[in-house]
This record gives sequence, C-alpha cells and structure tokens, in this order.
Amino acid sequence: MNLLVSASTNDGQFHGPSIDEFFPGPVLFAGTVFEMNRVMLIRVVATIVLIVLFWVGTRSMKLVPTRFQSVVEMGLDFIRVGVVEDLLGKKDGRRFFPLIAAIFFFVLFMNITGVIPFMNIAGSSVIGVPLLLAAVSYVAFIYAGVRKGTGHFFKNSLFPAGVPWPLYIIVTPIEFISTFIVRPVTLTLRLLMNMIVGHLLLVLFFTATTFFFIEGPVAFKAFGLGTLAFGFAFQLFEVLVALLQAYVFAILTTVYIQLAVADEH
Repeated sequence: MNLLVSASTNDGQFHGPSIDEFFPGPVLFAGTVFEMNRVMLIRVVATIVLIVLFWVGTRSMKLVPTRFQSVVEMGLDFIRVGVVEDLLGKKDGRRFFPLIAAIFFFVLFMNITGVIPFMNIAGSSVIGVPLLLAAVSYVAFIYAGVRKGTGHFFKNSLFPAGVPWPLYIIVTPIEFISTFIVRPVTLTLRLLMNMIVGHLLLVLFFTATTFFFIEGPVAFKAFGLGTLAFGFAFQLFEVLVALLQAYVFAILTTVYIQLAVADEH
C-alpha cells in the first residue's frame, strides 16, 4: 500500500491507520496453502535481494576490491570487529560471526522495507519474523552454553555465584524466568513494536497530508504542509531506527552468547 492513500471515506471524515494495515488480503495463490499477502511478498523480495547482493559482492573476491566488494566488506567488518570479536574474542567470534552477521543484515533488510516506496511496510512488523529471529537467537544461546559445558551452563544460569543458599528458593525461579523466558520475549517485542509504531506514524502523517490537501476545508490546507514535512522527517528517522534495531538485535544475541560461554555469569 502506498503511504499516499486517501485518508477519508464518503463521509468526508478523517480516518487514521489501524492494525488492519498489517493483515492485508492475499495477492498471490489465494485459497491455497501457498497463499501470500503483501507483507509475505515483501519478505520474500527482501530476502532475495539480500542473498543476491551478498552473492554478487563475495562471489569473486579480489585483492584490490571493487567498490561494491568494499561496501560489503565494510558491512561485514563492522559486525565482525565492532560487535562479535569485541564481545566474544577471536576464537568464539569466528564461530558465531556468520550467525550474527546473518541476523544483523536480515533484520536490517526486513526493517528497511518500511521506508521503500511501493513497499512501505516492514517485513518485521508482523510477529512471524521477529519471533523466528528470537528463536534463532535463543537456540544459539542454549547451544553455546551447552557446548561450553552443560552442567556449568545451567548451574551458572540458575544458581548465580555469591548468593546464600537459602535465597536460591527465590533467586532461581527469577533467574529461570529472566534468562529462559523473558529474553526471547523481549527480543521479539522490541523489534515488533518498533516496526509497528513506526509504520503507523508514517501512515498517519501521510494520510493526514492527503486529507488536508484533498478533503479538508480550505483553511486547513496549510496543515497539510506541516504533516508532509513531519512525514518526510520521520521517514528519515525510520531509516535510523531500522539500522539501530538491527544493531540492537545483533548485539543482544552476541551478549547472550557471551554470557553462555563465560565461566561464570
């Protein structure tokens, strides 16, 4: 749905965006098990573009890189040096770098579709993608801890050092909930809610602009310029949010893995 849509109906009143924005009707294969709506189609397109860009950028690496190869390498180095190796060190960083890089760029490409014309909705604004990514992060956290040492991992997670034994009756259930339940839930909701709110605000600004310019009274036309300006400014802000949320998701996943492989946490 293009953001510049009519914000009114035949009653001449302004109607803001609703949660129905995230549940559009089918556009392909309607009535079959392969039915796809607009959000699912955007996810497929974003995934294909991501794969193609990295395939083109890395298929024939040169000692003197091309401009495109340099951009890809800069992106990968940003995650490798600035996130993974900084938190996990060289050894564990090499093991988990592919996963963290994949998470970062996948989240970024899913988020950025929210500000691309003719897409205008983030692939991560419906719970499926955030939930899947949170599950991947959770499995990586558990795998890293169990690989390090099953006994130490669960002991350190549920029975933190330095706590008097009687207090474990209270501390251990809290640690279990915060470590094994709250973490994947917060990863999911943080990404999901940021993308939902961002989309609704963009739709609100641009539909208000359409309403003021086309349906609103003459005296209100000037308000359309204000909402249009706010809309474009917030669209630039959403680009920053898309990048920031990808970074936060990647760095939190790395932090959880770092806690899992630490001797004590």
